[in-house]
Amino acid sequence: MKFKLLDGTELDSQSQPYFVAELNTSHFGDLNIAKAMITKAKEIGADCVKFQSWTADTLYSEDYYKGNPIAKRFIKKYSLSSDELKELAVFCEEINMGFASTPYSVQEVDFLLNECKPRFIKIASMDLNNIEFLEYIGRTGAPIILSTGMGSEEEIIRAVEAITATGNTNICVLHCVSIYPAPDEIINLSYINRLKELFPNNVIGYSDHSEGEEAPVSSVALGACLIERHFTLDSEKIGMDNQMSTEPEFFSRIITKCK
Repeated sequence: MKFKLLDGTELDSQSQPYFVAELNTSHFGDLNIAKAMITKAKEIGADCVKFQSWTADTLYSEDYYKGNPIAKRFIKKYSLSSDELKELAVFCEEINMGFASTPYSVQEVDFLLNECKPRFIKIASMDLNNIEFLEYIGRTGAPIILSTGMGSEEEIIRAVEAITATGNTNICVLHCVSIYPAPDEIINLSYINRLKELFPNNVIGYSDHSEGEEAPVSSVALGACLIERHFTLDSEKIGMDNQMSTEPEFFSRIITKCK
């Protein structure tokens, strides 16, 4: 089985690993910083950069904000508008760098596919049991990368079955531990083998929240064909998740060792 991206790239357990630099909020909502990150990610050998398409309206409910009023201000500060995401997608295309993003609403899915030419659609762990949303994305026919952090095995199986039932079998399932950073003793890389057993017709990847290089290198040895890792230009800057993100030199070393 192979996982085929929208640019024609095909991945399987025997291909060179595909590296996704997750920019998340490390651009601090600044378009110039985001473009500098894209340029640097390409320079160090990453294959694709990934953004988040969320806004304050699509990420959390009003009830959540009532209990966490500061969260809404943070999200507005760090989010990128549709126009900005499209500009970054065009910039990626100009320098021949892969672009992708994680949508949190039907409208964001449609915008990405119609306006931004992403390599794939990434589904966040928090939407693993959002079956209606999974089915909608499945019906688009887009390549899907499904993160599984915080999900039970039953939820993971149900999510893959829901997408597959739409006729879309082009899925990469990511092993993921949703702790930032994730200590070595709970990363449980052997679960990659379990995912391979559960989904023999799909490829397996690894969403890496560790601080070292051992986990991503070992995941490739276990057959992971795609590695996603948080990326930053400067991990000393205070931000939502910036301090646990990986700087270019170390990220480059991980890419070299994995290959």
